[in-house]
Amino acid sequence: MNLPNKLTLLRIVLVPVCLLLAGYGHYTAAAAVFALAAATDTLDGYIARKKQLITSFGKFADPIADKILVLSMTIVMSVRGLLPVWLPVIMVFRELMVDGLRMVAAEQGQVVAAGWSGKVKTTCQMGLILWALILGSGPVTMVLSILVAALTLYSGGEYFWKLRGLFKKDLGM
Repeated sequence: MNLPNKLTLLRIVLVPVCLLLAGYGHYTAAAAVFALAAATDTLDGYIARKKQLITSFGKFADPIADKILVLSMTIVMSVRGLLPVWLPVIMVFRELMVDGLRMVAAEQGQVVAAGWSGKVKTTCQMGLILWALILGSGPVTMVLSILVAALTLYSGGEYFWKLRGLFKKDLGM
């Protein structure tokens, strides 16, 4: 197993640690572990591209590791009152819609690569989680949550816009 894949697996292993720490109110420790997990996301992709270590496992596991980390932390943090409850709902909705769209595209022989807005979305979501773990809830956290929600919906809409042709025949267009 190559280094980028090991980093992806490390990110997945760190998820329950983050969840337990945040769930029990140890926010500073949760922020430190989450920052390490988030750093593996940047590092694994960089190393894989730079050293030409891109694998099918990495293409599959990396985005799943991101979703597990970000969605589970957002849910726990909303339960703990650090983030608004509606935020994980929007995030899960977007992920389900985009994953469904990717399945339809795959059935038609198309591969849907991650777009820039999806990468920015993930980075901003991770930034918001760190912000809330370190500084807690409040007006600024609420504004940042609204901005992250808007970016989350925008990035999902971008996928639908790019792949709108998948449904033209079905919708009589």
